[in-house]
Amino acid sequence: MAPMALTSPMSPMSHHDSAAAGRVAVVTGGSGGIGAAVVRELVGAGYRVVFGYLQDVSSAQAVLERNRPSASGEGPPRVMAVRADVACAPDVRRLFDRAEGAYGGVDALVACAAVQASPGVPVERTEDEAFERVLDVNVRGTFHLLREAAARVRRGGRIVTFSSAAVALSVPGQAVYNASKAWGEVMTSLLARELAGREITANTVAPGPTATGLFLSSRAPEAVAALAARTPMGRIGSPEDIASVVGFLLSDAGGWINGQTVSVDGGLV
Repeated sequence: MAPMALTSPMSPMSHHDSAAAGRVAVVTGGSGGIGAAVVRELVGAGYRVVFGYLQDVSSAQAVLERNRPSASGEGPPRVMAVRADVACAPDVRRLFDRAEGAYGGVDALVACAAVQASPGVPVERTEDEAFERVLDVNVRGTFHLLREAAARVRRGGRIVTFSSAAVALSVPGQAVYNASKAWGEVMTSLLARELAGREITANTVAPGPTATGLFLSSRAPEAVAALAARTPMGRIGSPEDIASVVGFLLSDAGGWINGQTVSVDGGLV
């Protein structure tokens, strides 16, 4: 069954960055948290965005509403949501197909979709089901997305994947999650070299603790406060903090950064 698609009307282009006008981005995990902030950042820069979501239609619709222009314009929608599971290769192909069909091509991939096994669970107590889910989304899903992007992102394009400050912090009880994120760092760095000659950059963003709904709901307030106290900036990050760095990496100004893992954690690591 083909993924469900939701659309938001196109907005006028005059107030957007002319360098990004007409560029097209595929964003996964775009219905909430950092992914939703990335969608908003890119739409504000002038991108047309196709974002993937897994199940939550209401959250995907809310992202479309938040990016709806105050006045309708002519032409295709500026933002589109497509239901897709990154662990499923045909779903990933359809995401890119939808972007190419609606907008004529793809200039950027931002792979935000990820899952985490229960924090604090050591390897010896990690259940097969939790391991397989992390493997499916964070490893297999990232591979599907990078493979598709390598074949279909246009010359001069941008690829951004996500790791985590947790990899550098080496906190016990997160071995499966951290290993999956480290795998993505290596895969992205090597892809940057494989794409030599096409002027495409491929980088990884590694956020520190970030105030998404999922992060805040899974930790006690005192635990969040302790993380904020460890950060030189005196707080945890916001989704917008991370999205602005993604926006820079996708911009012309970020074009000389390639094959890197960029820490975005307020100095925590």
